[in-house]
Amino acid sequence: MPSGAEHICVVIGRTRHKMMQIEIQEAAKRGARFLELRLDFLARAPDFKRLLGTKPCPMMATVRRPADGGRWSGSEEARRMLLRQAVVGGFDWIDLETDVADAVPRFGSVKRIVSYHNMDEVPADLEKIYEQMCKQDADVVKIAVRAQQPGDNLRVIDLYKNAPKPTVAFCMGDVGLPSRFLALKYGAPFVYAAFNKERGIAPGLPSFEDMRQVYHTHTIDAQTQVYGVVGDPVGHSLSPLIHNTAFRHLGLNAVYLPFRVPRGDLPGFVKAYEQIPVLGYSVTIPHKEAAATLAAHKSSAVERTQAANTLVLGGDGLHAYNTDYQAALESLMENMPIAPDGSQGSLPGRTVLLLGAGGVARAIAHALQREGAVLAISNRTNDRAHKLAEEVGCRFIDWAARHSVVCDTLVNCTSVGMHPNVDESPVHNSFLKPGLVVFDTIYTPETTLLIKEARSRGCHVITGVDMFIRQAALQFQFFTGREAPVGLMRKVVRKALSPVALRDEA
Repeated sequence: MPSGAEHICVVIGRTRHKMMQIEIQEAAKRGARFLELRLDFLARAPDFKRLLGTKPCPMMATVRRPADGGRWSGSEEARRMLLRQAVVGGFDWIDLETDVADAVPRFGSVKRIVSYHNMDEVPADLEKIYEQMCKQDADVVKIAVRAQQPGDNLRVIDLYKNAPKPTVAFCMGDVGLPSRFLALKYGAPFVYAAFNKERGIAPGLPSFEDMRQVYHTHTIDAQTQVYGVVGDPVGHSLSPLIHNTAFRHLGLNAVYLPFRVPRGDLPGFVKAYEQIPVLGYSVTIPHKEAAATLAAHKSSAVERTQAANTLVLGGDGLHAYNTDYQAALESLMENMPIAPDGSQGSLPGRTVLLLGAGGVARAIAHALQREGAVLAISNRTNDRAHKLAEEVGCRFIDWAARHSVVCDTLVNCTSVGMHPNVDESPVHNSFLKPGLVVFDTIYTPETTLLIKEARSRGCHVITGVDMFIRQAALQFQFFTGREAPVGLMRKVVRKALSPVALRDEA
């Protein structure tokens, strides 16, 4: 790697030379110290003098075929000719696919990446492919394959063990995202990031900004401890942002990653990833009930709700906690409207309609019932709502009849209205009467359609952000044994969700 690089190769792919030139200079201004130019994106023949005229740092030339995830539309003969021209034309690095690397000889001091791409899967003979690549004339061997299941990441990571040459190996796609960061823990000399994430350069390729500001990749090394959030979907989660910010603030050598794990796969996933090991998980939809069954040690809240949103790997096995329980209670109690006599509103005796029957709904239902609220539960899957209502000893309401309920508090624990389905609401706006307390546990977006409509109709609203921060702060304490920087966590979430709101608060 070039001196001073932050372990990131920033990829630039534009159709016009002018835009590529602009992004080269802008990337360098933002701290990039190693650039890959995707020459296959250019609509016209590459002009090396224009692209390399004001070269701010070492640069790599890549001309990728469609079969390898590229956009080259010319002949293979013309592509190889362009690669040879790039070798002698002033680039510092050249990327050559394993099947053509032997046909393009080394020249001068130009360094060579020999690469293999599979846009569909992790091939059964991956290890054999890698072994053969390591025998080629490469300065760095690159493996990029498409993950179909979480275990694929571990197969790729295994390539780093006793690697005979510097290796950059990772999985593409959202399932493969963790491998891009774990590569640095296992010895990759650098990882890839997109300067412009919107250009669609490669599936699941993170942005340069996220690599540096969210995941702090320049701090990841062999000693870095690993934590993460498991769910499906998980790409919308702000948990990596707030936990990694907190790690960095307290000087902890740790990274927190998003793990997309399909429903039903949590037990096998958690067991397999002990080899890293992942020391703690935040657990979200749809795994909270499954998480409760995995742990040898369960908190009283987990025993009560049979749902866990936190798993911590200890020397004596997995420990399960439910920070939703305490966080939801605190959010409700501290944000209740002021009573006519000037006192803070309380939960005992309040009539609550709770929508949902998943993990977070279970936690809140048990908490509200324990606090003396008069509770009714409804869910899109009536059987689950009926079962939860029987469990906590409250009324069950058929989903089709939810609008007939008279209540003074509405709590939404469904995913209706969550990103990307932001134009949906779990109730018709006619249900939202002035003075009704409306608590939406969704935090992405913070202002869901439900919250927007409730606010416009004179309801007292509580967004999911307050609960999200409270539960995350408790998780952080379980993970690290350190008190979470709650103020900082709240600030970065507010900034991520609404930069305008942050300026208004300041």
